[in-house]
Amino acid sequence: MTVIQVQGLEKSYKDLHVLRGVDFEVERGSIFALLGSNGAGKTTVVRILSTLLKADAGTASVQGFDVFKDSAKVRESISLTGQFAAVDEILTGRENLVLIAKLRHIDDPGKVADDLLARFSLTDAGGRRVATYSGGMRRRLDIAMSLIGSPPVVFLDEPTTGLDPQARIEVWNSVKELAKHGTTVLLTTQYLDEAEKLADRIAILHEGRIIVNGTLEELRQLLPPAKVEYVEKQPTLEDVFLTLVGDTAPEK
Repeated sequence: MTVIQVQGLEKSYKDLHVLRGVDFEVERGSIFALLGSNGAGKTTVVRILSTLLKADAGTASVQGFDVFKDSAKVRESISLTGQFAAVDEILTGRENLVLIAKLRHIDDPGKVADDLLARFSLTDAGGRRVATYSGGMRRRLDIAMSLIGSPPVVFLDEPTTGLDPQARIEVWNSVKELAKHGTTVLLTTQYLDEAEKLADRIAILHEGRIIVNGTLEELRQLLPPAKVEYVEKQPTLEDVFLTLVGDTAPEK
């Protein structure tokens, strides 16, 4: 089932044409990566879909609701996590979650907070101030906060910007968990490996247009068949890094 549908989306700022007719669809429970370099228009697409910005032309819907005509319904259906973790450093991790649950009038906010701390492997750190958290822990908490109220669609705008390699892996695992639980994820990223490891489908946004859209295997088939050569396989930098530091970082 199609959850997000975008057709002919255009947006300009005076003479700067940011989006020049963007089209794509996202299926329920999938991870869809919008891949592009800085300035490609990724964040503009997310801002339009989350009703924060009005498009100049085109149509877009989320959960069947038009983002322009039914903006209130769209906002009830989504959660948006920006490029920087929106957490209160003075509060503990659990207090951050409880606060958001109360603001959204969720029943039993304490239980909601405890369940999310467990889901994102933050239970032991739940009683500590967020100021003591590592970058990966803050981002995981931020994603956990975005799930309060069980929104069916989550927008993650460059979720691993500024994170170290190990923290990125922590966030990747959290994103995979979202889809595993049935959440539809639209992820924007400029990192090729991030799109490759996470996405069910990848759309490349370049100069305001989607130039290709498909599964990783479909995108690979756009290139000539690989030439088979027998070479000694060397460990990747990721293999070396994880062997030296371990698969998971100790909580700080």
